[in-house]
Amino acid sequence: MEFNIEHIELLLLIAAIVAMAARRLKIPYTVGLVLAGILLALFPFTSDITITKELIFTVFLPPLVYEAALYIQWEELRRDLLVILTLATIGVLLSAVVTAAGMHYLLNWQWPSAILFGVLIAATDPVSVIATFKEAGVHGRLRLLVEAESLFNDGTAAAAFGIALAFALGEPVTVTSTVQTLTVTVAGGILSGLLVGGGVLLLAGRTNDHLVEITLTTVAAYGSFLLAEYFHLSGVLASLTAGLLTRNVGTLRSISAKGREAVESFWEYIAFVVNSLIFILIGIREAHQNFIVLLIPIGLAIALVVSGRALAIYPLSALFLRSTLRIKTSHQHVLFWGGLRGALALALALGLPPEIPQREEIVTVAFGVVAFSLFVQGLTMTPLLRKLNELPVSDTGGASANGN
Repeated sequence: MEFNIEHIELLLLIAAIVAMAARRLKIPYTVGLVLAGILLALFPFTSDITITKELIFTVFLPPLVYEAALYIQWEELRRDLLVILTLATIGVLLSAVVTAAGMHYLLNWQWPSAILFGVLIAATDPVSVIATFKEAGVHGRLRLLVEAESLFNDGTAAAAFGIALAFALGEPVTVTSTVQTLTVTVAGGILSGLLVGGGVLLLAGRTNDHLVEITLTTVAAYGSFLLAEYFHLSGVLASLTAGLLTRNVGTLRSISAKGREAVESFWEYIAFVVNSLIFILIGIREAHQNFIVLLIPIGLAIALVVSGRALAIYPLSALFLRSTLRIKTSHQHVLFWGGLRGALALALALGLPPEIPQREEIVTVAFGVVAFSLFVQGLTMTPLLRKLNELPVSDTGGASANGN
């Protein structure tokens, strides 16, 4: 990516203006950023600005996941862990199966292409989901369920995508190897987060300098992610684990009171910057996609993705109907409609090897689904929350750049 300091400076200025305008116009900040990106695509200087899998995975994803984990209490997560893991594993696989089968039987896509698309589009995107819920001011169990599920289901999606890619490339795939890959990817990602996050917290306990503490948390966010990805493990689960350690262990013993306040402010700002850049870049790329030629496949894919999400939420929620983990009906509706797709799906699609059958169609259709997710689901998310009485009493219906 050709991305210089002038580009970053201009995009951040635009992001600040969009943040103020979104508040006044009462629209989601992320939608405003994508629209700004689409308008920017009209200018020639954006022709050398591209969005790649490496950019999303290596630069954008670690801080966003880590920052989100800083606001998750372990006790709250532990209480709903069974629900979250069920939705993040079985739910993702059900969604992928529905989408893949539909793309194969209804559009005659080859099985390898259909399976790859089904898997990459099945996981809800932490970037989109977290940004949307921050803007809406949602807290409590609902926010925990939606955000934690979106973070955890990446582990399932990443492992499943690796298996699907191996199948598409003609490599042998067996039940044993599939289970092994899933186990190693998830467990290895968590272990990477524990090692890096734990090591960083030990160092943080030896200083009261809040600038050093901020630096160490940066190392935890990126270091855990990069270590896991180097060994082909789940980088998102690694950064998530490191963030949970920082929030639930670091604030108790290792990070000073002044450092805790500084760390939270720093990561809130970093999340704002990264969200701003990533959604503007998505808008720029969306503007260059030729959706017209694949309008029918995109429309069908949207229907399949939405149907798959419904199958993942409502029947699985019914499993907990008679237990203390029962999910309110209104929460189920939000989980269903709040399953936004975004940067993660695009990163996986853009990272597909050139020899994959129908690669360009997969990329374009993925962008189409993401566009629907951001504009239709994103714009209707806050009204839905208001109708279901899931917004804080103090909510005025506006949108903000952050919500912590």
